Amino acid sequence: QVQLVESGGGLVQPGGSLTLSCAASGDVPSINVMAWYRQAPGRERESIATITTGGYTHYRDSVKGRFTISRDNIKGTSDLQMNDLKPEDTATYYCNAVSLQIGKGKIDYWGQGTQVTVPS
Repeated sequence: QVQLVESGGGLVQPGGSLTLSCAASGDVPSINVMAWYRQAPGRERESIATITTGGYTHYRDSVKGRFTISRDNIKGTSDLQMNDLKPEDTATYYCNAVSLQIGKGKIDYWGQGTQVTVPS
């Protein structure tokens, strides 16, 4: 089992910056990929940034160059540094961890979400 807790959301003006943090507990060594997703009202949840244990990162086109994902494999934490925020970035942001467990395969874990609001 893995538990995830996000923090760092809030209200920020356009062009501003915000850092989201995710702290994992439980079977941290089993975590392979950590990722950040977001979901705006009336829209599907979308992946915006992923990072593997080896540090390979992938970003959604709309956030490339503005968002940076990082992680600490030992501590089981992941940060999402968000710069030049835009009103279209307004959403609930979720931390995701993919755990590889013997006999169970890949299991997805989710945090409770943290709200980011960028007023227009």
